[in-house]
This record gives sequence, structure tokens and C-alpha cells, in this order.
Amino acid sequence: MTGEERREQLIKILKSKEAIPGSDLAGKLGVSRQVIVQDIALLRSRGISITSTTKGYMLEEDTHPRRVFKLYHTADRCEEELDLIVDNGGRVEDVFIYHKAYNIVRADMNVRSRKDVQKFMEQIRSGKSQLLSTATSGYHYHTVSADTEEELDEIYDQLEKNGFLAKLQDYEPVDFWKKSE
Repeated sequence: MTGEERREQLIKILKSKEAIPGSDLAGKLGVSRQVIVQDIALLRSRGISITSTTKGYMLEEDTHPRRVFKLYHTADRCEEELDLIVDNGGRVEDVFIYHKAYNIVRADMNVRSRKDVQKFMEQIRSGKSQLLSTATSGYHYHTVSADTEEELDEIYDQLEKNGFLAKLQDYEPVDFWKKSE
């Protein structure tokens, strides 16, 4: 079974609506608990809402479609990128990078409006923090949710039109952004 097939099986198992311990998932799928932890991280990075509880992992029910976009830009275009997403109905749930040494590094953002974009940019401009994407020379991902798939398609189109979308590299584990057909 490939990693992608295992992650699909993992999602099917988690749809049972009850928490399942990582060790039980590992046993069902014939892998170590650490592999399950890594698979959960990859699924979360693709926008699948999985909660960790004291009793195990659960799939969260969420009616909002989401998509992960791989992006590239210089630091001076960050505000433009975030404004483009929220202006087209998107909510920037997180930012993450895929780093060759550190693997996936992720931070919640919860940016839903231009006001949120301004607050975020003020924190960056204060000089006390840097954009996570500086660790990967401007390459990063955002999990974006919206009310409809059509809004996500429009966000995709606008990101592409404005030169923000980046090509997936061979060493990256998952094709994070696929435009719905």
C-alpha cells in the first residue's frame, strides 16, 4: 500500500465519528504509530480537519470547502497576496512550509478580512517576527477555505493571474493544490 492509499484508508477509518487511538490506527494499517502521526500531519496540511483528543483522533465535520495553494512571492508582496484571497471570499486558515530538513512547519493564521491582513502585517513590520516563508526563500502554502468551490476556483484563478502560484517540486510529498474539475 502506498502512502497516499494509506492516508485515504485513514480518512475512511476516521469517518466512524468516534475517536480512535493512534496505536489502533497503526495496527489497522500495519504501520508504526509515528507513521500515523506523520500521515495525520500531512492530511491536516491538505486542509482535512482532524482533532486530537485524549481518546484518539477524530475527523471534524466542516461544511466549508478548502484548498491548499502552493505560493511564491517576495516579502513585499505578502499583503497583496492576502488581500487578494480575502477580497475573493477566502479565509486564510494557516501558513506552512515544506522544509527539506524540518519537514512541515505550520502556523495558524485565521485571516478573514482586510482588517485581519492589516493586523498580521503590523506584527511582521514591527520587526519582532519574520514571515515563515523566509525559511524557504518565499515558497509557502496556505490552507484557504471559502463558502463555495466557485470562490476557491476564483481565488486560484486570481493567484495564478497575479503570479503567486508555485510549481510543486519532486521532493514535496503531496500535490497539495488541485483545481476542482
